[in-house]
Amino acid sequence: MSQSTRGTTERHDEILAAIGRRIVSGAHPAGSVLTLDAICTDHGVSRTVAREVIKVLESMGLVESRRRVGITIQPRTRWSVFDPRLIRWRLDGADRSDFLTTLSELRRGFEPVAAALAAERADEEQCRILAAAVSDMSVHGRNGDLESYLLADKVFHRTLLEASGNEMFRSLADVVGEVLAGRTHHGMMPTSPNPAAIALHDDVARAIRLRDPKAAEASMREIITEAAAAVAPSPTRPLAASEAPPIAP
Repeated sequence: MSQSTRGTTERHDEILAAIGRRIVSGAHPAGSVLTLDAICTDHGVSRTVAREVIKVLESMGLVESRRRVGITIQPRTRWSVFDPRLIRWRLDGADRSDFLTTLSELRRGFEPVAAALAAERADEEQCRILAAAVSDMSVHGRNGDLESYLLADKVFHRTLLEASGNEMFRSLADVVGEVLAGRTHHGMMPTSPNPAAIALHDDVARAIRLRDPKAAEASMREIITEAAAAVAPSPTRPLAASEAPPIAP
């Protein structure tokens, strides 16, 4: 990819994220109308780039483009809620904690079942990757290297969903990845990850290796419960700086 093409792609992605975040935050409410001219003026881009951005937003259900009407912001009921980009933008918003609760409820509905299936269907290589991911999580957790810990955590959950042998579960790997990344990147992870959470991941990996579906399902359910409790505001977990409401002038 040439430097010019790379620059155009990066600019496209920046504008896509900027408009997307404004839509999901309510700054562009449902029913309001955007125009290509306004997008070009506000972001300093050509109509070609603006059109490409709108095409992507339309594919995500965020907008609808109609002749003589313009680009109309769509209600949440029309959004492609499983799109990883949309999840990322929503996690950037002020209702992050509530949205993480919603995502935890979603994960509770499929990851324990996926773990049970993985205990029946995982191959030796997948079992090896799960064990290695837990080992990496333990090392990086002790070192306080949250980015490396996140990478290992993503590998664990992606491999587990793939090992389930269910294509629908496998397709949700990016959704789980965005949840894990959102928690890390918004200061909702402790400096040293909870050893109990790592131990639960080890329990899941072991249960899958030993072909114990019930144990795998139970331990995965505990992982999600622990994660949900960790991001819920409470007297023992004050809001992170990125979650705190703005101070009134």
